[in-house]
Amino acid sequence: MARKRRGGPKRADAKQRVKTARGRSNSSTRWLQRQLNDPYVQEAKRVGYRSRAAFKLIDIDDKYRLIRRNMRVVDLGAAPGGWCQVAAERIGPEGRIVAVDLLEFDGLRGVDALVGDFHEAETQEAVRARLGGHVDLVLSDMGASATGHAATDHLRSAALAEAAFEFATEVLADDGAMVVKLLQGAEEGAYVARLRERFAKVDRMKPPASRDRSAEMYIVARGFRDAADV
Repeated sequence: MARKRRGGPKRADAKQRVKTARGRSNSSTRWLQRQLNDPYVQEAKRVGYRSRAAFKLIDIDDKYRLIRRNMRVVDLGAAPGGWCQVAAERIGPEGRIVAVDLLEFDGLRGVDALVGDFHEAETQEAVRARLGGHVDLVLSDMGASATGHAATDHLRSAALAEAAFEFATEVLADDGAMVVKLLQGAEEGAYVARLRERFAKVDRMKPPASRDRSAEMYIVARGFRDAADV
């Protein structure tokens, strides 16, 4: 079956301006104006995706062909569900997705969602229990609250990426894959080197749907190997 592809969003010819309202900070006004003029936000609304982030996974999967029919997938940092929507479309009704986030989000067909802090052992155990076995793909779009200090934000992102990697080593089937978000910074090289010890191929990608000013990137790791085989 041919894979469903969506064309990239078209940029608006004229930008919308947002008036500063009483009680709204200048930063909030700038954020709202950016959202209103973001073609990915507009396209997500048009096609029914819950967030613009859905297009990041589409960009990644269109390049690396990670998601296949009937796969078992775990989605870390899933709310509001944009990545789950894309994964569910591509794995089909016979596949399975287990999703976890601190925030609750509306249910999706084919997605087993739970609320919890992924840093807590209890939450990780709950995810493993729902998986009921190994998975083919681990997705992590987890992100920490921004502090505005680049080095601090990078270290927080690296800690989440490390947690996702450790979890992936426990649940991935042989030859499985992982996609994880990481803010660019000093720990990037060491993290990629660690992944290369357990995956046959590791690439870095900044999807077109990522904002130009954002430091985020995605690590795409394929060909997972059991520790005994390394």
